[in-house]
Amino acid sequence: MGRTNDSILTEFVLVGLSSHPKLQTVFSVLILWMYLMILLGNGVLISVIIYDSHLHTPMYFFLCNLSFLDICYTSSSVPLILSSFLTVRKSVSFSGCMVQMFLSFAMGATECVLLGMMALDRYVAICYPLRYPIIMSKGVYVLMAAGSWVSGLVDSVIQTSLAMRLPFCTNNVINHFACEILAILKLACVDISINVISMAGSNLMFLVIPLLVISISYTFIIATILRIPSTEGKRKAFSTCSAHLTVVIIFYGTIFFMYSKPKSFRSGTDNQDVIEALISLFYGVITPMLNPLIYSLRNKDVKAAVKNLLGRKNSHGT
Repeated sequence: MGRTNDSILTEFVLVGLSSHPKLQTVFSVLILWMYLMILLGNGVLISVIIYDSHLHTPMYFFLCNLSFLDICYTSSSVPLILSSFLTVRKSVSFSGCMVQMFLSFAMGATECVLLGMMALDRYVAICYPLRYPIIMSKGVYVLMAAGSWVSGLVDSVIQTSLAMRLPFCTNNVINHFACEILAILKLACVDISINVISMAGSNLMFLVIPLLVISISYTFIIATILRIPSTEGKRKAFSTCSAHLTVVIIFYGTIFFMYSKPKSFRSGTDNQDVIEALISLFYGVITPMLNPLIYSLRNKDVKAAVKNLLGRKNSHGT
């Protein structure tokens, strides 16, 4: 399963929860069900936003990007996760592993920036409502979304390239469900200081800075909402931000736990590795499943658009 110093690594072996076969069976069924819900929920949300002209605004354009991103992220990792659970030989080729790691890292970095852009959009909408159509013109919000995607892809190219250059010697067993970058870095048999520094820089740019933007934006948003005289006005203003704020808390809560712990770069106990893998699973599958539910349940416009779409389909069917 490994390689010698003069050979070329051709595959990795995924461990996942191999020491817990009963858990593997349960999780495989749960993950498949959640993946189908992700495709359905985010697919419906994208369709509704595209279909309903009332939702052709910057906020829903960003939401459409977020839903598409969640579909891409889970589609890059869930098939490999299910394969590691259901097959006897839980191996993946080196190139396949690097591609999956690249896509997962790119989608995660993109989502961090995109959530920051969505916070800026809400800041302008609430703090400068009269100037909102001018500031957030189509050219501006499309550029903001494109910048999120490009920056995430560039960061992933850098991190994946650095990881691909590492020698892995005789150890190619990944103690994870999928090709997660921190789990792979643990297998290197050389000094990974450059990777650690690069990941620290990535954390700063794609975790800390967007979260700082979100925090500052919501500080001004809350201050503006508190100055609204009527209770109904305050409620309406906050309702436009509550869904985004809920997604931010869930997303950053799990991702900070995963990527901001220095001990993640050192080998831990089996229990620690299993716990980290389960948290990664929560971030990678459950969060994308919750996003469309959060936005549809807490947003009257989306609920009305869904009802309108379903009503038209039923009328055509009859």
